[in-house]
Amino acid sequence: MPQHPDYASMAAQVRSLAEGDPRWLPLLANIAALIAESLDDVSWAGFYLLADGDAPARELVLGPFQGPLACTSIPWGKGVCGTAAEADETQLVANVLSFPGHIACDASSRSEVVVPVHGDGGRGGVVAVLDLDSHSPARFSSDDAAGLELVMRALEEGIRWDWQPGFGR
Repeated sequence: MPQHPDYASMAAQVRSLAEGDPRWLPLLANIAALIAESLDDVSWAGFYLLADGDAPARELVLGPFQGPLACTSIPWGKGVCGTAAEADETQLVANVLSFPGHIACDASSRSEVVVPVHGDGGRGGVVAVLDLDSHSPARFSSDDAAGLELVMRALEEGIRWDWQPGFGR
């Protein structure tokens, strides 16, 4: 069984990263890297973000991540990520093959944990989800889920969602 990282220390690192640069894109990229480096036996670590109002239907779109190619969009309420977003509850899935409607971005993925991320300093609605996958069944425990929730609360406290990249300006 993989060793559990010190999630309190990871949350402190996230707070420090946010103090240094709270813009959502660099912060989420660094957090995806931090999580991928800190947890053993993780095949994918990253974020899916709530699409803007121009999307034809409510969906999550691919954000910063570490790992192989991924699905670019996930319908709201579908798969593990969409279910976590719609229910606003962490999803801990020991065997993704038994999850109704699982979306197989990586056919070799066997377990997953998805944690909702909220806007407005943690007081708002779901604006993103943290998604972690593993090729090992039952890789993630309830301790991992609780620890990752702690890390995401630190993110919510410090992130600046209103920043827009200046591409093409």
